[in-house]
Amino acid sequence: MEYKIALQTDVGNKKEINQDSCCMKKAITDKGTILMAVICDGMGGLAKGEVASATLIKTFSSWFENELPKILGTKKPLEEVKCSWDRIIKEENQNIAAYGKGLNLQLGTTITAMLILEDNYYIIAHVGDTRVYKLTDESVSVLTEDQTVVAREIKLGRLTLEQAKTDPRRNVLLQCVGASKVVEPAYYRGMVSENECYMLCSDGFRHVVTNEEILNAFAPSKNNSQEEMQAHIVELVELNKFRHENDNITALLIKTVQQD
Repeated sequence: MEYKIALQTDVGNKKEINQDSCCMKKAITDKGTILMAVICDGMGGLAKGEVASATLIKTFSSWFENELPKILGTKKPLEEVKCSWDRIIKEENQNIAAYGKGLNLQLGTTITAMLILEDNYYIIAHVGDTRVYKLTDESVSVLTEDQTVVAREIKLGRLTLEQAKTDPRRNVLLQCVGASKVVEPAYYRGMVSENECYMLCSDGFRHVVTNEEILNAFAPSKNNSQEEMQAHIVELVELNKFRHENDNITALLIKTVQQD
């Protein structure tokens, strides 16, 4: 499989600092293309959230360059990736917490990371409320589950979707890297197919746009070039700002293309 990619990040309408951080990494092997996309949202109510998010992005970038090549030769690379990511996230949870404690600050970040291997299998690591969406021309679905108080209450039947939109706890996370004593990432696995789009985003990207608008912008048939993909991301970022979204806004878009 080959991939077309695009990304956009914006400080938004209100904040002075963009606490979102993201990266995409691609490697060509003799078996095919490997792609990693990572998004981190530094916690807006916590000091120096941009430091926490950037630290985790830097760590994952280094892992892709230095550790992944060794993992690819193992018998069960997805299992090895999961173990490796689990270790990294838990170590960085302690490191970021220690850094904050030394400055008498509390800081933290969400993380959602997606790795697609040469055999088209993917793994997602997830902490917080950044998301991964899967889009075909007919449907949009969320592959991750928000780790928030309101998401938990909805799942337990104690809140409706409409009530959740105005619930004062809607931005309260159940865990985040650097601000939780213990972090247990969620993992998701699957397989990509030709002519699909995957979108990773911070919560600021999705508060005031609908799933229908996301599908209309990111349906695979409407994103045949990286230029079109980039234009559609910018269009939705600007729509968020027009509708007075006050958070930082970030999205990464991946389109799967059959290898020639």
